[in-house]
Amino acid sequence: MTEIQLRTTPKVAATPVLLRQEAAKVLKIHPERISSLKIAKRSIDARQRQVMVGLTLRLWLDGEPVASDPLACPEAFNPLPKDAPQAIVVGAGPAGLFAALRLIQRGVKPILLERGKDVDSRRRDLARIAREGTVDPDSNYCFGEGGAGAYSDGKLYTRSKKRGSVDKVLQILHQHGASEDILVDAHPHIGTDRLPEVIKAIRLTIERCGGEVRFGERVADLLLEDGRAVGVVTARSQELRGPVVMATGHSARDVYHMLLRRGVKLEPKGIAVGVRLEHPQEVIDRVRYHSPEGRGRYLPPAEYTLLTRIDGRAVYSFCMCPGGFIVPAASAPGEMVVNGMSPSNRGTRWANSGMVVEVLPEDVPNDGRGPEELKMMRYQEAIEQRFFADSGDGSQNAPAQRMTDFVARRPSTTLPSTSYAPGIHPARIDHLLPPEIASRLRDALEEFGRKNRGFLTPEATLIGDETRTSSPVRIPRDPLTLSHIEIAGLYPAGEGAGYAGGIVSAAIDGERAANALADELWGGERIDGVEH
Repeated sequence: MTEIQLRTTPKVAATPVLLRQEAAKVLKIHPERISSLKIAKRSIDARQRQVMVGLTLRLWLDGEPVASDPLACPEAFNPLPKDAPQAIVVGAGPAGLFAALRLIQRGVKPILLERGKDVDSRRRDLARIAREGTVDPDSNYCFGEGGAGAYSDGKLYTRSKKRGSVDKVLQILHQHGASEDILVDAHPHIGTDRLPEVIKAIRLTIERCGGEVRFGERVADLLLEDGRAVGVVTARSQELRGPVVMATGHSARDVYHMLLRRGVKLEPKGIAVGVRLEHPQEVIDRVRYHSPEGRGRYLPPAEYTLLTRIDGRAVYSFCMCPGGFIVPAASAPGEMVVNGMSPSNRGTRWANSGMVVEVLPEDVPNDGRGPEELKMMRYQEAIEQRFFADSGDGSQNAPAQRMTDFVARRPSTTLPSTSYAPGIHPARIDHLLPPEIASRLRDALEEFGRKNRGFLTPEATLIGDETRTSSPVRIPRDPLTLSHIEIAGLYPAGEGAGYAGGIVSAAIDGERAANALADELWGGERIDGVEH
């Protein structure tokens, strides 16, 4: 097998015959000597007017066997012995699911507790949110099997430096049904239409190996003995014993209250607040690919990443969804929250992203309505309640304002069409957002418009509000043991604990927590289910 790097045009990259010819030129051989060709890595460079595609190619010459291709290396998940010790994993999002998988590999039986429903049953509750405005506090876009990522674009890009762990997470997702493209693309994604099946397949692996997955099991309390976490109590008053991986996601506000009541140390954490910004996808294609024709025949729907600093705080795009749609993401009645996602083909006529402003704990004074540790959470809640009240009818119909009107500080009399199913209504987003958020966002959008001609347009809409970018709370843990800094046996993990920001980073953190738990349980004498 021979590996080469190639930088070429989108047409060549998308046309097998042309790609083979281009590879042969690099190797200075006849194309017929290439018996097989595989794309190992793929990225798009749209920084210059001529868009280029960067490829890593694996080539087999003169009849070499393709079986030597190292791209896909499945992980082993073997049945647990009957006497395996058990651990409790709270939350079936990426951190919880990957913690459970890793515990199985380390010879520990996971009891995975999820307050919401399985991915199929969740669909009906999600439909009710859009159709009726009814939010089930245990089954919504945040809670249920797969967590907040289950019905999302399934974006798998992370800035984590732990490339080995990233590759392992991608491999496990591919092993459970995700396209091989996620092992290839620089910015991989699975798609909201395919991710639920991948999540179900992971659950079946956990159950096949002897783990348990229980739905409708909300954790109501933590069992503590001599300052150590020894299990949990469910809302049905059932006690389950074992060390605890706490991986509840960024929206389990009741869990933060419960942990505080039990004396678990928490800290307020910085968040980001703003809106969903929706453009027609063809506008983004024209802007990003520097062409009035847009993406043409050979390029995918364009995406963007924007970042600046205004008055000492970051303003940036978040969770950009090309060819996607906006959904209602509240996790309790009386809230307005929106989020974005895309199907696997990214085939809708809209593009959206969170456009958010950094908010640090020192920016938010304690309002006196509760403990200091939860002040950022209350800041979130106040914004969500203000946007919800603006609808005036108790529905999830969202406030919206044209991008140019927001920047010009004027009301919108009409609005463009939108992907947001519950509908939108004209509102003063610039008044509903806190002044410090609105002013920074306004300046940032003007800057992004200057640097990206066509981005600042009346065809784009700000739809509010986007507040669930990350957890407003951190559960501090020991950097070496990953257990809570004061309570042994409690392993905070993932986004909800304040240590991740997306599917892959949450999955990596769940694995790390599981490893730390197993290390303590086995005393360092048992690794990957094998005695040492």
